[in-house]
Amino acid sequence: MFKSLEEAKRFIEEKSIKMVDFMMIDLNGRWRHLTIPADRFTEDTLKNGIGFDGSNYGFAPVEKSDMVFIPDLSSAYIDPFMEIPTLAMIGDVYVIGVPENYPFDQDPRNVSKHAEEYMRKSGIADEMRIGPEYEFHVFDHVSYSTAPNGFKIDTEQAEWNKNNDEFNLGYKMPHKGGYHMAPPQDVLYDFRSRVAMLMEDQNIKVKYHHHEVGGPGQLEIEVEFGGVTEMADKTMMTKYLIKNQAIAENRTATFMPKPVFDEAGNGMHVHMHLFKDGKPLFYDENGYSQLSETAMHFMGGILKHIKALCAFTNPSTNSFKRLVPGYEAPVTIGFATANRSSVIRIPAYAKDPDKKRFEIRNPDGTCNPYYAFAAILMAGCDGIKNKIDPVAEGYGPYDFNLYTLSEEEKKKIKSLPRTLDEALDELEKDHAFLTEGGVFPERLIEIWLENKRADTKKHSEMPTPMEFDMYYDL
Repeated sequence: MFKSLEEAKRFIEEKSIKMVDFMMIDLNGRWRHLTIPADRFTEDTLKNGIGFDGSNYGFAPVEKSDMVFIPDLSSAYIDPFMEIPTLAMIGDVYVIGVPENYPFDQDPRNVSKHAEEYMRKSGIADEMRIGPEYEFHVFDHVSYSTAPNGFKIDTEQAEWNKNNDEFNLGYKMPHKGGYHMAPPQDVLYDFRSRVAMLMEDQNIKVKYHHHEVGGPGQLEIEVEFGGVTEMADKTMMTKYLIKNQAIAENRTATFMPKPVFDEAGNGMHVHMHLFKDGKPLFYDENGYSQLSETAMHFMGGILKHIKALCAFTNPSTNSFKRLVPGYEAPVTIGFATANRSSVIRIPAYAKDPDKKRFEIRNPDGTCNPYYAFAAILMAGCDGIKNKIDPVAEGYGPYDFNLYTLSEEEKKKIKSLPRTLDEALDELEKDHAFLTEGGVFPERLIEIWLENKRADTKKHSEMPTPMEFDMYYDL
């Protein structure tokens, strides 16, 4: 938004801004923030940054936790939810050094920037353009605890409210039948439009929005393409806008991959293609599905490393409750055209050279987008560097329904990890492609594994309501 402090200060005065808020990304991909009065925003803020405790962000040990963040003026925006006029911007994390501070190599935003820099220096491409699809649920109520009595969620449009005698106008979303449904069943239409307008105000160009398959309030907003770090920034902003607009309307939004049993889960499909000197690299009129050799090798790298990638693209225990057959979520490792059961799908409708692309369908919204997008890029670069042919490697094309295979046929096709622990095991074995060029520091991989294994341990040790139902009377 701004190119200089002077430009920012003029804007602050013209808009009567009272507070300046700084947003930082923690290890897991949540925004944290710190706020200062607008008149305290000075050249020193940009030069020396503001100190904070990095250990509380999941990065640094307590004995070496002093860090600073330096605001990125280009990321500034007016926060639409704050009562006091507030200008917000993302902060990049730096390590305190002598004589100069230097960028922290584990900071999610720095990892993403380094991945793009690695791609350019390798000569592979100038830019990778990606287009995420944001799927999420909006509920009217949620309550949960870590005690064995479980959780409750509710939304007025859900089919389980057909017999609600307190308030019921009769228009409910069918079970697993919400895809593109119109009002009056689609009671969240105006909510999506309000979110879309907020996104447009923040220069996040909305391609379209609609109700998704999941009957109990599952929605999707798809956006136009942008660079890797740019779209990671916009993913953070989109989640912020959706959650806060829901709260403003006395609702609650979640990107949890599988909040409702026996309904479609929330993915975050990521479309991608490469460009060099402004020209698309993924198009070849004579290639499979009009994909170039470069595109096939990029795809081959992703498919080869997909199990390890899941540790970053699907980093929650709940992620793998979505990656099961029968819900348009991938379970096998392969590629195909127009096949939503494949982990990599090539859209048949994208025919122009500058639109030729493919999407990876396993990621979900619990990921840290900076790490996830950077990891996908590094896997693709490894595929190009080593000329990994996905056909020769046995990854397809699978132009048939992968959900309906016999058990014998399934054994012939490689599968995605079934649990987060499996994905972490794969990352532990296969991460050299991530550390190329120092993009993902080895220490970051170690911290990520430690952090996520702690999640799986907690999850495995906690009795659940389903276990009571299944085993209480044995």
